[in-house]
Amino acid sequence: MTDIVRVEDEYYVRASSALADDRTRVLKYGDTFAVFNRYGDIEALGTSRFGLFHAETRHLSRLALRLNQKQPLLLSSTIREDNAFLSVDLTNVDTNLNGHGELPRGTVHLFRLQFLRGATCYQFVRLLNYGLEPVTVSLVLQFDADFADIFEVRGTKRPRRGERLSDYAAKEKAVLSYRGLDDVLRRTCLEFSPEPASLSTREAAFEIALGPKEEKSVSCTITCERNSAPTSVEPYHSAFRKLEKEFDRTGIDECVITSSSETFNAWLTRSSADLRMLIDGNPEGPYPYAGVPWFNTVFGRDGIITALECLWMAPRIAEGVLKYLAETQATSEERERDAEPGKILHEMRRGEMSVLGEVPFARYYGSVDSTPLFVMLAGAYFLRTHNLSFLKEVWPHVKRAIAWIDTYGDRDKDGFVEYEKRSSKGLVQQGWKDSHDSIFHADGRFADPPIALCEVQAYVYAAKRSAALIARAFQETEFAERLEAQAEALRDKFDQVFWSDDLGMYALALDGEKRQCRVRTSNAGHALYCKIAKEERAKTLASSLMTEQLFSGWGIRTVGSGESRYNPMSYHNGSVWPHDNALIGMGFSFYGFPQKSSEILHALFEVSRDVELQRLPELYCGFHKRPGTSGPTLYPVACAPQAWAAGAVFLLLRACLGMTVRAPERQICFAHPVLPINVDEVRIQNLKVVDATVDLLMRRQKDGVAVEVLRRRGEIEIVETL
Repeated sequence: MTDIVRVEDEYYVRASSALADDRTRVLKYGDTFAVFNRYGDIEALGTSRFGLFHAETRHLSRLALRLNQKQPLLLSSTIREDNAFLSVDLTNVDTNLNGHGELPRGTVHLFRLQFLRGATCYQFVRLLNYGLEPVTVSLVLQFDADFADIFEVRGTKRPRRGERLSDYAAKEKAVLSYRGLDDVLRRTCLEFSPEPASLSTREAAFEIALGPKEEKSVSCTITCERNSAPTSVEPYHSAFRKLEKEFDRTGIDECVITSSSETFNAWLTRSSADLRMLIDGNPEGPYPYAGVPWFNTVFGRDGIITALECLWMAPRIAEGVLKYLAETQATSEERERDAEPGKILHEMRRGEMSVLGEVPFARYYGSVDSTPLFVMLAGAYFLRTHNLSFLKEVWPHVKRAIAWIDTYGDRDKDGFVEYEKRSSKGLVQQGWKDSHDSIFHADGRFADPPIALCEVQAYVYAAKRSAALIARAFQETEFAERLEAQAEALRDKFDQVFWSDDLGMYALALDGEKRQCRVRTSNAGHALYCKIAKEERAKTLASSLMTEQLFSGWGIRTVGSGESRYNPMSYHNGSVWPHDNALIGMGFSFYGFPQKSSEILHALFEVSRDVELQRLPELYCGFHKRPGTSGPTLYPVACAPQAWAAGAVFLLLRACLGMTVRAPERQICFAHPVLPINVDEVRIQNLKVVDATVDLLMRRQKDGVAVEVLRRRGEIEIVETL
């Protein structure tokens, strides 16, 4: 995903309203999400991402609460730690009551609670008079809807739009409508209780009389509809009780992780809650949407990597991702969608502009890495669950993905998988760093296609080894042996062609002339995660990744600070991405460098302490950590929450513990475990392996980390390598 989605310069996430400064509040349920300011308002501020969105259309572009015609004073504003509710405390400003005296500030308290359920946003406002005299106040909710497509909100200009239909208001209900060029009727229905004193198509006004210490409340439901007849909406209090019950749970897949550090626990809790929020209610099932606001939909690469990050504790996510991506695997060659038989989905969109083809992402396959990553996930899922009945369903799709790698992925038959844009509107760069300027030579020249990325070859190596594991489980021995031989041949050739002694790491890529892009990047670290790096290279590579050129103190940068296109404020050429660091940290652990994994985890932990809500964003700027600074410099249009950023802590914790779950052998293995800096204990409860569960305690000791079994049900062996 990219801040510059390079489709003939048509799409750009504009930063005229810097997300880092807005201190937004986000709610999400399924394909509905809302972005509020700290007051709980939606204000149209130029090119702004504030709004209530459903199926990638903004159904509410304004929702502003006014008390006596003025914006109240903000007292506090927070998203509950489980992400279920936004609660805001407000009070009145000093107000002249039109000749009826003064209302001193702080007399009337307003408690505002908002949440999403289905395609409905619920608003509740309770007013309480703390004064000694009766008072009558005016409460107004102002609203509007522009029905902008998400790509319009991101800054894309449309030559024409659909028809804004006549709005309607009567008694307690207002309806705003739009018929798109796709002939879909989109409506926003607002219902108020009690009935307002006055209601128009732009505001609802209430006159509320409050005696001393008296409280009264107003509620509003805002429902997003697409081509549907008006439906009855569940009342506020009933919806509130049901949502409370749904969120009365902890952890992911009932696995709960806690530590001796309250601040570390807060990061774990927020990360778990973000993952649940990005999964709950999605029509595709337990598939994590990539991030809010720009990517509240299915992305193949993001879903796979998030599933890999959480696999050891929550294999249900991997199952949901594998199932949906198998169902949407390409079956034919379609140039405009960059689709080829066996290829795995990059991105799926339902909005008006996508359906009309104004943007190519309705179902788009322009990623070179989703397909090998899909196979990797299947193999990792096999080792984690040994669920052969599910894998039997997915296995034909895994084989088709392998066939894509060998045919369409490697068109010139040189043993490497390359990419080149084929769609007239597709992405130019098709690896995870998909900004148009992300793949370049040492002198800054862009690499000409077809391009073979360093990390993609690593993914292919791991994919073939993964497929071989499953093939052996299904007694397809000849196929398994062929895959294993291909993987080893690729490992040898990769080392010969991609390694650079001058860089102390693998080169970023090969261009269309098979010339190395000799640039220091984080991409090389993925070779450790996939175990394609040869043992004799690992120490040098790990050390290079942790030099000041790449390690900022807040994490490993995407591009080294000495490189020609390094820019710490760029999307992919010098920023820091939590998921990228998590994969590298796991790679360090695989090669016996858990202390380096711990350094990365500690760096991201420090970030979590300084960002709002302890929520790691999609990325942040790569400026070096300076003494006395309170946190990293935020990237202006980063998504938060972001699924693979939320999953980073779980993979890095696994890396530090050197943990591997091997379901076929019914084992949980720990290799040279270490604990994060400033964390003395980690407790894992209700970790499931096949039909067994176990509770574990990892405790720091003078000579290392002790692993203690607190509870065990069923057959499961704990294996330690100290």
